[in-house]
Amino acid sequence: MAGILPPFTLETATKKTKIAQNLWNTKDPETIAKAYTSDSIWRNRDQFFTGTKAIVDFLSQKWSRENGYRLRKELFAFTDNKIAVQFWYEYFDEEGQWWRCYGLEDWTFAEDGRMKKRHMSGNDVKISDDERWFKDGVDVDTVEISGKHW
Repeated sequence: MAGILPPFTLETATKKTKIAQNLWNTKDPETIAKAYTSDSIWRNRDQFFTGTKAIVDFLSQKWSRENGYRLRKELFAFTDNKIAVQFWYEYFDEEGQWWRCYGLEDWTFAEDGRMKKRHMSGNDVKISDDERWFKDGVDVDTVEISGKHW
């Protein structure tokens, strides 16, 4: 994510959003953490933390509980060094129950293109297997975001 630098244009903000989406879909906490400054400030729902170790720990715990994770992010708004995205992701828990999380993220970037602040708000909704959008083999970018749990 560091290769695209602020100030953002529509084209670069859109690219940055999709790069983040693809990076998170790797589910590799160590690689993902490199896209953030060493003192990056995070709010994820009701959790607040700072720094690379905390990011890696958070993501490792997240994906130990969220199985089958698949994510889509879309650009919502941008300005000079800030981007807001809406996102949707699906996962199943230890009991096999599928969930979809809907939310918004507010990002602020350092001059080197790494993220120095990430604030996330999201809500989880139970879904059935039939209601899933991001099934295996489906390109998350081609799914129509609509329906009962939109």
